Amino acid sequence: MEQGRARADSRDALPAQGWLLAAYYRVAFYLCLGVFGLSCLVWSLPASLLYPLLPRGTGHRLGQFGIMAGFRWSLWVMRVTGVLRADLAAVDTLRHDPGIVIAANHPTMLDAVLLLSRLPRVVCITKASLWDSLFLGGGIRLAGYVRNDAPLSMIRGAAQTIRDGSQLLIFPEGSRTVHPPIDPLHRSFAVMAKAAKAPVQTLLIEADNPYLSKSWPLLRPPVLPLVFRVRLGERFAVGDDPQAFVERLETYFRTQLRAKNPG
Repeated sequence: MEQGRARADSRDALPAQGWLLAAYYRVAFYLCLGVFGLSCLVWSLPASLLYPLLPRGTGHRLGQFGIMAGFRWSLWVMRVTGVLRADLAAVDTLRHDPGIVIAANHPTMLDAVLLLSRLPRVVCITKASLWDSLFLGGGIRLAGYVRNDAPLSMIRGAAQTIRDGSQLLIFPEGSRTVHPPIDPLHRSFAVMAKAAKAPVQTLLIEADNPYLSKSWPLLRPPVLPLVFRVRLGERFAVGDDPQAFVERLETYFRTQLRAKNPG
């Protein structure tokens, strides 16, 4: 009889434990969002003031390092609270590899945060609207990121940043993936790499959760923890035909991502 009562108490405890864990994760999720937003704001405001004062090269290096440090801090909070588990060891191998184009698939909006948190000398192609963002605009301008609103200027600016020794991080799909494993790739990144005579290093991002995928709202809680893994892919030379290279790279991404996630 005592054993039956113990089993009943155990069954009652399980739902209670599940409820407590769900409540904890909800609080931790919004705490991490708050930390991320505050961290961006704390860096963006002084970066806006420093942007017109610092020499171009010094400002870019400081801006890129500041974004890396801020994102790394935010991800550390996510790890400590249990909200995030991420294997980014492959990204660390590229830290001291200047003058390359880093091309990754783009399942969620967190992809850029994950990669930028490990790379101290990297430039991104960014939406023009982000340059006016209170939370991100100052840091983006100081870091020398490239606007995407003028194609010719974008290609020239991106190629120049590579020649200057920075890495160029780009998501060749142009936006978050709508039709997994990958959407059709844009040609412009290959033109940038060809103009800079830079190799293209691929990264393969695997996410087990649709949080911040296309159309997922920022404030809608996902199932936690979020789990990410980044794999180091092959390194390619663009060659003389950017369009042929884009087709070859899209096939490579599709094959690699399907091989890892055949379902």
